[in-house]
Amino acid sequence: MLGPAVVHSKPVPPGPERVLLVLGDSLSAEYGLRRGSGWVALLQERLARDNLAARVVNASISGDTSSGGRSRLPALLRRHQPAVLLLQLGSNDALRGLPLNMTRDNLSFMARLARAGGARVLLLGMDMPPNYGSALRQQFRAVFSQVAQAEQAALVPFLLSGVADRADPTELFQADRIHPNEAAQALMLANVWPVLRGLLPR
Repeated sequence: MLGPAVVHSKPVPPGPERVLLVLGDSLSAEYGLRRGSGWVALLQERLARDNLAARVVNASISGDTSSGGRSRLPALLRRHQPAVLLLQLGSNDALRGLPLNMTRDNLSFMARLARAGGARVLLLGMDMPPNYGSALRQQFRAVFSQVAQAEQAALVPFLLSGVADRADPTELFQADRIHPNEAAQALMLANVWPVLRGLLPR
């Protein structure tokens, strides 16, 4: 069983509306979903419901890798100057068989770059499908905790906790059995929210 989420970052200080930048892949880009039904859109609704002065910018692209995010992030940081970067990349690296050390280096670079610009970093961890084998899956999961520890980032150990690890793993997935369906999005937000809330002003 995965352990509790770990937070290394200090809360963002109070002030005017903050930007929360989500940099991810299809899991955050509403692939196969109605527009406005993904977990990122639900996050904006939650912020409004809790009267938190924060605006979500979703810069996620389906199919993106950690290398793609690394190339896009500098311009995004300059444009949006986020208070928090929610970093959800690495799944496509694993599916394409890219080296784990490359994924680790890219995630570390992005976390450092965001922190240098004054943003807190929330890393959203992932897992590989069971057919990749337990050893490789364990190594892949460890990448996220290693980066979070080294770069003083907050961590959600597994974005799809309660979704991909159900007794029937197909229940909350689309027909491709890769992308979560609409019913899964609230669970994904529920994994993110407690850790993210700790980074925002009370």
